[in-house]
Amino acid sequence: MKIKKNDNVLVIAGKDKGKKGKVRQVDPNGGKLLVDGVNFTKKHARPTKQARQAGIIERESFLDISNVMYVCDKCSKPARLGYTTLEDGKKVRYCKSCKEVVD
Repeated sequence: MKIKKNDNVLVIAGKDKGKKGKVRQVDPNGGKLLVDGVNFTKKHARPTKQARQAGIIERESFLDISNVMYVCDKCSKPARLGYTTLEDGKKVRYCKSCKEVVD
């Protein structure tokens, strides 16, 4: 999985197409991720013995990783990521459009 936590991404498919956000959580086994300010769903909640409020709660839900694209910090465009190894043997990600190292 090439997209990691705290990466800036652009949503390229779905109801929130065109929105940008920062990745908050990644589920590598399910291929899903949670992006700040994107993909809100409504959940109906009952009051419990704790101090939780009853009613309709809006919360962010997971997006499929195929519906987002990494936004490069250097060229500030959506780009694909690739892996390469440096001279010291370290494996790093790089932007395929501007060839800059991301990590």
